[in-house]
Parts: sequence; C-alpha cells; structure tokens
Amino acid sequence: MAFKKVDISKEAVLFRFNRYQKWLFLYSTTISDRVVLEVVETDRRGGIMRMYETETVELKEIYTPDLKKEVVAFANTNGGAIYIGVKDDGEIIGIDNSDFVMQQISSALVDSIRPDVSMFTSIELVRKLDKNIIKLTVQQGTKKPYYLQDKGLKPSGVYVRNGTTSAPASEDAIRMMIKMTDGDSFENNRSIVQELTFSSLSKEMKIRQLEFSQIQMKNLGILSQDEIYTNMGLLVSDQCKHSIKFAVFQGLDKLVFRDRKEFTGSIFDQLSDAFKTIDFYNSTMATFHNLLRTDERDYPEDAVREALLNAVVHREYAFSGSTIINLYSNRIEIISLGGLVSGMSLEAAILGASQPRNEKLANLFYRMKLIEAYGTGISKIISSYKGLPVQPTFENVEGAFRVILPNIHAQSLNSVEEKYLPVLRLFEKQKEITRTDVEKVLGVGTTQAVNTLKEMISKELISKVGSGRLTRYIVRL
Repeated sequence: MAFKKVDISKEAVLFRFNRYQKWLFLYSTTISDRVVLEVVETDRRGGIMRMYETETVELKEIYTPDLKKEVVAFANTNGGAIYIGVKDDGEIIGIDNSDFVMQQISSALVDSIRPDVSMFTSIELVRKLDKNIIKLTVQQGTKKPYYLQDKGLKPSGVYVRNGTTSAPASEDAIRMMIKMTDGDSFENNRSIVQELTFSSLSKEMKIRQLEFSQIQMKNLGILSQDEIYTNMGLLVSDQCKHSIKFAVFQGLDKLVFRDRKEFTGSIFDQLSDAFKTIDFYNSTMATFHNLLRTDERDYPEDAVREALLNAVVHREYAFSGSTIINLYSNRIEIISLGGLVSGMSLEAAILGASQPRNEKLANLFYRMKLIEAYGTGISKIISSYKGLPVQPTFENVEGAFRVILPNIHAQSLNSVEEKYLPVLRLFEKQKEITRTDVEKVLGVGTTQAVNTLKEMISKELISKVGSGRLTRYIVRL
C-alpha cells in the first residue's frame, strides 16, 4: 500500500527543524474511502526515526490479547492501522517471529470478535529502519457494533476510538449503532443482552407440540443468521426487560390503593400471571330463573384475554415503560405503549383492519394458537359485551392505546357512598385504622364513627379484626 506525502505549511516544517533538528511529516493512506494520517519523524535525509499515535494509528510494542480491543474500536469508528513492533513513544524496535505473530492475530480476529470482522482487515509485514514490523489495517465495518465475543454487546465488549485511545461505548451509543445497521425494526435489531434462556417459551412450545430447535429459532427471528440473538429473542426469553404492572384501586379513581403487583420474566409468564390475577378479582354473580342458575363474571373472560394479548403483541417495545393494568370498582383499564401504528386510525382498527407492529411476535403467537387471526382482537372484545347495558371503549392517543372493559355488575358510587372516601383514604398511609382515626378524619363523635364503620362493613368495604381495645379495621381485598 503506497503512501503519499500530504502538504503541510512551510512554517510548521521549519519550526520543527529549527527546534529539534528533525522533520515531522504527515503521510496518508486510504482505508475504506477514508484518509488515515500517520505522523512520522524523520532525519535530514528522510529516514524514519519514530512514529506517533493518532486517532487512526495505534502503536504496539508486542502482540497482546488487548489488540482485539483496538480492532473493535477501529471497526466501530472510522477505521485505522495498528503497528506491532513500535513502542508507545514511537521508537521502531521491530518484532521477532513475525509469521507466528501474524497467525496469532489472524486467529484472534476470527475467534474473538463478532460479527466477523476479518473481511475488513488486512495483515502485512512492513520493513522500516531495517526492522520488521507488522501492520494491521482495519476498515470501518458495515455491521456495527462489533464486540468482543466473551464480553457481549455491552460497554465492556464494545469499543470506539476516542482520540488516541479506545474507550468503551455507552449503551446509548451501542443502541444507536444497532439501529443504524439493522434499521428501525425493533424486533430485527440485535439484542444488547446475549445471555438468554428460553425455558418458558420451550415449555409452551412443547405443550403445543411445536418444534423449538436452533433452525426454528432463526425462522422465528429469535436468532439472526449470524447466530446473534435479536430483540425478538429478548422479548420471548426468560430475561425479558419489559413488565406488566397491575394495580387495584378502591372506588372509581386512584385515590386509594388496594393492591399492586409487577409481573416480570418471559412475556408468556407475564401473560399467565396477569390473567390469573385478574381472574382472582373477577367476581361471579349468580342469577336464578325458576330453578335454573346462571353464573356471570364481572368481566367477560374472552374480553379480558383478547385485551391482554393485544396489549402484549402490539405495544411499542422500543419504549422501556411497562404495560399498565388498572382495576377499579367499575372497570378494568389496560394501557399499552405506542398507540396504533402510523397510518392506522382507531375506526379502521375497530372495523378489523390490522397492521402488526411486531410481525414476528404476532406470527409466533399465531403459531402457538394464542391469537386466531390478525385484526380479530377488538371485534372479539366488542362481541363479548353484545346485548349488555355497558360497552367497552377504546382510546388511541400519541404514544399509548387504552382498552376500558366495564364491570357488568358495577354501579357508580352514589352520594351516600362518597361519604366513606375520607375513611378509605386513610389506608393510603396505613394498613389498619381505628375508631379514633375515623372520628378525627370525619370530625364526628364516637357513636357516628361506630355507625359509619358498621355501614362500611356491611357494604364489604372494610373488615373488622380483633375486639375490645384491640379492634382494628382493614380494607377489603
């Protein structure tokens, strides 16, 4: 590879000559359509005496495993050249056993860096000052971020060039490189987390007698063709970073918490846990016609199931927030992040139009028979309330989508029941209350406080525990 001298100002050359009796020259070579500058120090006759490190030149006295870090940094930035046999101060000392060292370098590039960077590198033996040195040229890669295989796609394994040093890339920088390389599809992007397990998914696939081999993982988009886990893989793994948050409130607003949970792990475990928890609170009301008994749940199970599946399958996973489930006395609200995909109106979605945001995830759920067909979720929810006096509602705003399932048997709190709200709000700060607490918060005497507590017990708002001076009251779950 030929070098060419780059023009520099006459004043700069004369300054260096007069002060040090030495010349500094800039040489350039083209690597991957970029100019790599090499600063070398020469004598009066032009003989190279020493070299200098720059943003695109790294000097190594001997070969060490740390060389891989420099290769990763150059491949992730603008490319560069690594010279082996040159001290950090630029003195050329040469290297022995150059063939063996070149073989070591070649093996390290193939075995220790992912994705494969070898096609963007070249190794050559260079003669300077009658000494052999090795020049490893690294082009800027096209599949950033490159990383050390034993460290993974995290700052300890991904490096970038910063001045004359190779520094760990931040997680934001890693995500940006992934997005620039893989595109905007969250599912297709490489996962930053590569230590993934799939025990929950494997169990679900086995129950449905579906194959779950490495080939199948590639077909499903869990593994890339380079055998790197994608964000799709992260979503269905046991290490899924997203969660579902569930809260139960007393009454019609968020003033009084009754319970709260967060479901983590595989999205299949999250779905199962969320459905079981809602089912626990989904009371059954029995009605009789002559001798025939009919049981009816507060919330149609099909509607709950479809709303949960839609929230998980169609949310925007590029957002880090949780899917939210809020249970009130008269409704369930399920809020998923991202809203409808661009160009899809709420009216079109209600009519049955569908454009999955996460096509691979939707395809997996379809194969697992968790969803029957695209675009049927909202229709099933509406059908579940057919002929009932209350109906579900759907709201789409920028960044979020909300499904509201009304409680079939709920009645709004009337003005008489609202008088209990000051007492219920006491449970925001304490698990138990006393008669004295009620007297203070309502500003009433003992008799009225006792009567209020009895009314609340009869309405199943609170429960009494203990007796005598040890009497306490807790909120009903």
